[in-house]
Amino acid sequence: MRKGVLHVHSRYSDGEFTLQELRKIFLAEKCSFVCMTDHAEYFDESSLQHYMAECESLSDANFGFVPGIEYCCERDMHILGYHSTRLTHSTDPQEVIRHIDAQQAISVIAHPKDEFFEWIESFSALPQGIETWNTKYDGRYAPRPGTFALLQKLKQRAPEMYAFYGLDLHWKRQFRSLFVELDSDSVETGAIVAALKAGKYCARKDDLLLASSGVLPAQMLDQFGRVHARSHGMRRLLKNGKKILDQVGIRVPESLKSQLRRIF
Repeated sequence: MRKGVLHVHSRYSDGEFTLQELRKIFLAEKCSFVCMTDHAEYFDESSLQHYMAECESLSDANFGFVPGIEYCCERDMHILGYHSTRLTHSTDPQEVIRHIDAQQAISVIAHPKDEFFEWIESFSALPQGIETWNTKYDGRYAPRPGTFALLQKLKQRAPEMYAFYGLDLHWKRQFRSLFVELDSDSVETGAIVAALKAGKYCARKDDLLLASSGVLPAQMLDQFGRVHARSHGMRRLLKNGKKILDQVGIRVPESLKSQLRRIF
């Protein structure tokens, strides 16, 4: 088994870490791969080639970077392309899914908003996965049960779809302990991508294991719903407080923001 993380950003887009720093951090966590998803709008062809080359240069037999791109689409829907290495001018999410799949990469709808569920169900071009837990968007404590339900609905049409579990890592003091344990003998990009495509992985957070199928016991989903509602309520309260402070010209100190990012 290989331990790693999904959905990570670097200074090539809006992350605070360099690729060298990410390698050091996740090697210390006994990880052997990181799947990158820097934002497409930060790249041109030249910087994209440099990004791919640096991912390759920092990979070896013990640790591998899988380069990838996060595409921003209509209505601010985000789609991850694990091992996607080509830009596109399209913002149609279904065209972006096709664009990723044509590269033999992995298309995953990232942190889908609740109001997008019905829209996604109408797609004729479905992704290869749904990000059922994004610890930046959903919080570190529990995912939304509704995202797992969306996946199961889509799997009736596309049984090969899987649940993906991502950090959406941007900040240095952000939570980063949701890992993926993957069945692969190698950390080469092709082997990592093949195992993800085949669903040969599970997610781990402490003692909690989550299957790639996204099929979870009803009791676990109920607990997730309760925990997520509490943490989401606290996050909403803090965001509303920040808006009020912004309106009266009081700026929240960066040190406090960093602490809150670690908590939530």
